Amino acid sequence: MVTTNKKIVSAKSAKTAAPAVVRAKVTPAPVAPATMAKVAPKRSAKPIAKPIAMPKTEKPAKVKKSKLVRDSFTIPKAEYTVLDDLKQRAGKLAHAVKKSELLRAGIKALAAMSDGAFLAALKAVPAIKTGRPNKD
Repeated sequence: MVTTNKKIVSAKSAKTAAPAVVRAKVTPAPVAPATMAKVAPKRSAKPIAKPIAMPKTEKPAKVKKSKLVRDSFTIPKAEYTVLDDLKQRAGKLAHAVKKSELLRAGIKALAAMSDGAFLAALKAVPAIKTGRPNKD
C-alpha cells in the first residue's frame, strides 16, 4: 500500500504543481529613445546579401588652375586685322579660336624659337607709342 500511496502522492503533487506554474503576462517597460537606438533590429528569415566592398580607386591629383591676368595693350590696326585673318584661317581648319588664344599661341611660338630667330622676329616689329591712341 505504501507504494500506491507514493504514486498517488506523486501524481497529486504533479497535478498541483502544474497550476502553480502559471506564466504571467509581462509588459515591457517603457524604453527611453536613447536606448531604443541600441536595440538590434529583428532579423528576417531571408538571408541579407552583404554589399561587396569595391576597391578604392585613387583620385587624380587636382590640377591647380593658373591665375589669369587681365591686361590691355595698343596694337596697330594692320596687325589687328591680321588677328582677324588668323581667326578665320583657324575656322577654315575646323578649329574655332579666340583672339587671346591666338596671342597665347604666338607667345608659345616665340618661346620655342632659337635666340637668332627670336631676335629677328622682334626687329621685324616696330616700336609704337604706349598709351591710349587718339580718336582719329
